[in-house]
Amino acid sequence: MAFDRITLDPTMMNGQPCIRGMRITVRRVLEIVATYPDRSELFAEYPDLTEDDIQQALGYAAASLADETYETQFAS
Repeated sequence: MAFDRITLDPTMMNGQPCIRGMRITVRRVLEIVATYPDRSELFAEYPDLTEDDIQQALGYAAASLADETYETQFAS
């Protein structure tokens, strides 16, 4: 998957991956999706975002995690 909507600029948002050069980070998009499960509410609150932006942010986050390993402890 090509991430043509994800931008990296060391002078913006501390170099975090952002959406189309906006000051909306991939991390923020993940938080937004978790907060607004209803897409119509999400787009009403964040009209500059598109469905393609959200899909690429989710894909980018998944691809970033795919190469990491973590030691975690889960509640039993």
